Amino acid sequence: MEVIIKPIVTERMTWLGDALNRYGFIVDKRANKIEIKKAVEEMYSVSVTEVNTMVYGGKLKTRYTKGGIINGRTNSFKKAIVTLAEGDKIDFFSNI
Repeated sequence: MEVIIKPIVTERMTWLGDALNRYGFIVDKRANKIEIKKAVEEMYSVSVTEVNTMVYGGKLKTRYTKGGIINGRTNSFKKAIVTLAEGDKIDFFSNI
């Protein structure tokens, strides 16, 4: 099971990383906090002090097209906010 799917790189998460040393990740829905902590520590070589998780449910979406109305649903996902120890940082753009 791949625990970390992708990091969240938005304006708010970038501010949280700079100000509070917190970073966000989209993770597997079946992963628990211990697995998330271990995966982040292995992948980025940092020490994690706290992990907060939240599950977002999918939303109903409607599109109006030439062929008619199309109803659908977005995917549900789990988000983890990881707080790092003082002095540790994650740079998502270092290998670009």
